[in-house]
Amino acid sequence: MEDAGAETVHGLSLYDQPELPPDFTHFPYVNPDAPKGGSMIQAAVGSSFDSTNPFIIRGTPATGIGEIYDTLVESNPGEPFSVYGLLAKGIRLDPERHWIEFDLRPEARFHDGEPVTAEDVVFSFNLLREQGNPFYGAYYADVESAEALDTHTVRFNFSNNGSRELPLIVGQLPILPKHYWQDRDFSSPTLARHPGSGPYRIAEVDPGRRIAFERVEGYWGETLPVKRGRHNIDRLVYDYYRDRDVAMEAFKAGIIDLRIDARAATWATGYDFPAFHEGYVKRLTIPDGQPARMQAYAINLRKEKFQDRRVREALNLAFDFPWLNANIFYDTYQRTESFFQNSDMAAEGLPSARERQILEPFRDQLPDRVFQEPLPIEHPIQLRDRLQRAYELLLDAGYEVRGETLVHAERGTPLTVEVLLYDTGMERVVQPLLRNLSRLGIQGSIRIVDVNQYLNRLRSFDFDLVTAQFPQSNNPGNEQREYWTSDYAEQPQARNLMGLSHPVVDSLVEQLIRAGNRESLNAHAQALDRVLRHGFYVIPHYHSGETRYAMWDKFEYAELPEFGTDLASWWVDPQRAREILERQGRR
Repeated sequence: MEDAGAETVHGLSLYDQPELPPDFTHFPYVNPDAPKGGSMIQAAVGSSFDSTNPFIIRGTPATGIGEIYDTLVESNPGEPFSVYGLLAKGIRLDPERHWIEFDLRPEARFHDGEPVTAEDVVFSFNLLREQGNPFYGAYYADVESAEALDTHTVRFNFSNNGSRELPLIVGQLPILPKHYWQDRDFSSPTLARHPGSGPYRIAEVDPGRRIAFERVEGYWGETLPVKRGRHNIDRLVYDYYRDRDVAMEAFKAGIIDLRIDARAATWATGYDFPAFHEGYVKRLTIPDGQPARMQAYAINLRKEKFQDRRVREALNLAFDFPWLNANIFYDTYQRTESFFQNSDMAAEGLPSARERQILEPFRDQLPDRVFQEPLPIEHPIQLRDRLQRAYELLLDAGYEVRGETLVHAERGTPLTVEVLLYDTGMERVVQPLLRNLSRLGIQGSIRIVDVNQYLNRLRSFDFDLVTAQFPQSNNPGNEQREYWTSDYAEQPQARNLMGLSHPVVDSLVEQLIRAGNRESLNAHAQALDRVLRHGFYVIPHYHSGETRYAMWDKFEYAELPEFGTDLASWWVDPQRAREILERQGRR
């Protein structure tokens, strides 16, 4: 079904044409003839799970569950943002960008053998927006409706045509089987092995302890260009550990095959064991192809004590990154300054002419420093000077010292800060912050709870500070609504953990989403970055600019894609796997 003026194409790119031609046979970085077989066991640390439904607010979803689902299109990690047909064999985008149509592949099947139809796509879209995580409402806010034009053709209608990324991200919608879910309670956690249409199915569910996936023999999409040479490993397993040190011991014993090592101390000193020295274990450092992830303490603005910007800036000053890096992190990290770190979207210096043009209409709603002070914000380097500046800010904010306690002069209440954690590994990072706060008269504490209580407290906004992450791609867009805007400030399980609700931020996010070219996107991201950083809504942590993998040396890959790691393109070397098993004595 082809609409006049809309050409049917094999892929889309954000600002130009996709790099791969219509007759491409596989992604360039994969081995199209990679052998199938073997297993990959990873650890899920510091958590448990009680649900195989990853799309809802309730419950804790199992790690890796996305492996069972297909989407309409597949991204190529070798390009900044291009997508190619997966469930969709053809794509038509209205020249005026008011709608997009996808022609489904008639051969596409769910794991139970039922065909994937346009009705499944419409059902999935409506279900996720109405009953799913708030993310879907934010991500697809500009989609007016989805309609099945016939059995294998679906159209998404847009409420406006201002977002360049919307036609691409609509294709990222996970497709669920209508025949399975329509008579079940989608909003409740479940441990059922429900069907998807992806390359893996759920093979084993041991609640809170293990989940395993098996490669689908005869997977309908195995020979498609976007899948050829990928999903080679027969069995993917996630074992759950509450403590990362125990998980490390499991790795050293060969119980775990592969781990991402996020702890600098372990990376620097933790690999002094025989299997590593004998060459059976290797390490791999892969540069991040995306902006560095912003990890930070999110400050709960819903609490009156944190609504004063001066208090939030004082908390930022008490975070002593140089001491942490030298004494805990082996000087392996850099301080994160920007929400778009390591990219052209990060704001630097004073606002550019284009940034000023974007920010000028909001001058009366923003502090003067946004226009007058360069970024990074100039704070003292030495801790003593930082704490002196923090103390001055707290006095300006109406606090005074009574005895050894900082108390609000009018309210008479002491300033207290509790950091909520579920992972004991972060305790050593929090303690130095609390020591510095105590020098200011602020009563600080750590509350460590199990993961279910942790999630419940997040959903009810029952915290002062909590560790949050705000990952960014090279092409930020609709997901920024859920990070920063007023509509998601009081939404349980939305990623706006701070409760940030500011009309200028709301407007800047909408303008960013509607940026018409790369130059405009960069300028709007810089303007948003500048406003967020001058608001001190979080206490930024640190980043390495790379991902550190440690693995038993049985995995192979052809090349690494430019903009991310694709473990799906890896495979197991059977001979090497046998040698490792013999060495471990686990025949």
